Amino acid sequence: MNASTLRLLAALIAGVLFGVGLVISQMTSPTKVLAFLDVAGNWDPSLALVMAAALLVTFPAFRLILGRAQPLLDERFHLPASRSIDLRLLIGAAIFGIGWGLAGFCPGPAVAALGAGQADPWLFAFGLLLGSWVAGRLPS
Repeated sequence: MNASTLRLLAALIAGVLFGVGLVISQMTSPTKVLAFLDVAGNWDPSLALVMAAALLVTFPAFRLILGRAQPLLDERFHLPASRSIDLRLLIGAAIFGIGWGLAGFCPGPAVAALGAGQADPWLFAFGLLLGSWVAGRLPS
């Protein structure tokens, strides 16, 4: 098996595992997500436990992985070149947060929910692709 096939297989396994985790944790349910975001109303804190568990795995894993000279299946790490917080980043984060609060979806869970047979994830994915296309044409 060549390196390219191994990378694709690893990406497929990681994507399926991530998607299954999103479905099990109910992060693909806009109702559940909107209840989590409704801190002034009928707040459902259960997704905070999902996020905390994700952070408990992510922080040590990043330290371990980024301590290596290179990734296992690539020649170099592909990390952001800039570490500064600029206006473009803040505007993007605000748009992301507003969209998450209005739709109850963010990109990962929306993609995982595409197979649920409902129109909402497809509408969200269309908007996501359209927004990404527009953002790619804006000046840096």
